[in-house]
Amino acid sequence: MTLRMTRRAFCGAMAGTAGLAALPVRATGPQTLTARVAKAQIAPPKYAPTEVWTYDGTLPGPLLRVAQGGRVTRRLVNELPVPTSIHWHGFRIDNAMDGVAGLTQEAVPPGGAFDYDFAVPDAGTYWYHAHTNSFVQVARGLSGALIVEEAEAPEVDRDEVLVLDDWLLNPEDAQFMQPFGHPMSLSHGGRLGNLLGTNGTFDFAREVRANERLRLRLINASNARIFVLRLAGLDGWTVALDGMPLPAPEPVEAELILAPAQRIDLIVDVTAEDGETAALVRFDDDDQWRPQARFPVAGKASATQRDGPAALPPNPNMAVPGIDSARRLDMAIQGGAMGRMSGAMMNGRSMGFREMAGQGQFWALSGQVGITDTPFASLERGETVRMKLTNDTAFAHAMHLHGMHFRQVADDGTLGPMRDTILSYPDEPLEIAFVADNPGKWLFHCHMLGHAASGMTAWINVS
Repeated sequence: MTLRMTRRAFCGAMAGTAGLAALPVRATGPQTLTARVAKAQIAPPKYAPTEVWTYDGTLPGPLLRVAQGGRVTRRLVNELPVPTSIHWHGFRIDNAMDGVAGLTQEAVPPGGAFDYDFAVPDAGTYWYHAHTNSFVQVARGLSGALIVEEAEAPEVDRDEVLVLDDWLLNPEDAQFMQPFGHPMSLSHGGRLGNLLGTNGTFDFAREVRANERLRLRLINASNARIFVLRLAGLDGWTVALDGMPLPAPEPVEAELILAPAQRIDLIVDVTAEDGETAALVRFDDDDQWRPQARFPVAGKASATQRDGPAALPPNPNMAVPGIDSARRLDMAIQGGAMGRMSGAMMNGRSMGFREMAGQGQFWALSGQVGITDTPFASLERGETVRMKLTNDTAFAHAMHLHGMHFRQVADDGTLGPMRDTILSYPDEPLEIAFVADNPGKWLFHCHMLGHAASGMTAWINVS
């Protein structure tokens, strides 16, 4: 197999007896996540291991699990040669824990540490990733899954987390192609890899049994790739998007579109027979369907298939009331190659597109390049907001709101499923609505991470 180059708190216990009290007590701190350089065999074995950036030396980072209503407590220890921070993607958490360097915290310097400690109100599939120069650091491997478990889990035989990714590697030595901020990728669709994989390997496989029922948690951790997926040898239902449960399971009858940073929870039954291979397959850059994750079938779990699954229990505060009287905002998505933007405000002054490009900036949100001293909008806590997104570019963009979830507003005023990241297509305006119920400074940006780094980033303030 060759690589193809394409375009595209510590919790202590006190003793109650004098004898135990006399024993020495050793204090312990929170569990750590250490950001450090490591090697990973993500390419086929004939290639050398790739130098990656990791949490605790694994790619992806350690799978974290916590019960709904519990707390995530982790100390980030930075052993990288550069500053870093962690964003806990999709969580409605305290703003100080959001991990956005330069907005909610200072980046953690090499040799430094930072304690993250926050409650998790929502069950579901989430992830964590670097949020300092994330277009480089996430591409190098700094991400992992974080699962918040329901008090009553669905009836499945197994729960599988699948972190989908791609890597842009040099075919000669399987090391990352550089520079990460190549103007072509920044100004076009983003950094697209030439090797695709799941859970840190190009050839992920997990043995299953016929008629076994699985929960598949799909996470798109790539910098820019939009995965188009199908089920093969599997019957499935979508039960949650971006961690938020659907009112009822929806049968998977067409392709699944998974944009960068989005998640899909599926419950699937293995319909392939003993000796066959079921799979999650993707539509590849050469217009072929290929396995993204293989499930070889060995044996039977039962003689017959089961009835369809029940809905997951809803998370708290999923309603978006007051749509008709909501405050309205308009955000234009602008710039990029083949776009119509002549210029925008950058560093406090009007700048033409050519001058912007000379400084590595190609995108704007409503005429503004990057984070400014003042927010795109100042919102009162508790108010409902409708934001219209108009994509005036030649590319799709995965738009992500930190700290809160939203629902898409259809033309007839009905509301779509709750999400934290939505795919915006060129010349197809869409509208989202959310309740600004989480105080703080919250980022809104494109999760094609190169686009965010080159201008497509704004923030809102809730007070």
